[in-house]
Amino acid sequence: MKSIIKKSSLVIVSISLMVSCSAIQNANSEQKGTAIGAASGAAIGGVIGNNVGKGNSVLGAIIGAAVGGVVGNRIGHKMDRQAEDIKAAIPGAEVTRVGEGINVTFDENSGVKFAFDSDKIQPQGLETLKKMAEVFVEYDDTNILVEGHTDSSGADAYNMSLSQKRANSVVNYLVNQGIDKSRFTVKWYGETQPKYDNATAEGRSKNRRVELGIVASQEMINAAKNQ
Repeated sequence: MKSIIKKSSLVIVSISLMVSCSAIQNANSEQKGTAIGAASGAAIGGVIGNNVGKGNSVLGAIIGAAVGGVVGNRIGHKMDRQAEDIKAAIPGAEVTRVGEGINVTFDENSGVKFAFDSDKIQPQGLETLKKMAEVFVEYDDTNILVEGHTDSSGADAYNMSLSQKRANSVVNYLVNQGIDKSRFTVKWYGETQPKYDNATAEGRSKNRRVELGIVASQEMINAAKNQ
């Protein structure tokens, strides 16, 4: 299990730890894109390295995809608009603008959830993903990270496989809604990144989840460079 995680090219850290930095917290969204993208690789690596494995989401991927500078500023402006459209389409979702990307975390009302030991998306999740697909069709110059997670029930290896199936279920549904498959990156983490308490039934239910991250495609980056 550890070797699978180490091989992942996208390291995941907590959003709350990043946005607590006063310099970024006090900046507007476009400035955040410039600030994060311009940060040194060593500093970013330190933040990620110190905080991996603490119940995290897609911040590491968003940081890794940052361009920075004026181009990152322009990308951030476009991501602002997409984030607002996601909020309007799915009022219950937690939509966080981080750097040059977007992290989408679902709550109980809008979550993409799974039953115990299942990779079948529950009806509420299908409705949520259908609305997300409509936004993705409109903003076709972004790439999408899909992460699968499980609760702590069962063996580590089994949970790793189950989280992969859950992430692929989401991708397959979105592709069937008209989203180009080449836009997706799929990652899976089994039970290693719980956001809630696995000691309770409610916490385990919430940990059976898939999360999304949205970053600029090369097409968007090129367009921003040419502005």
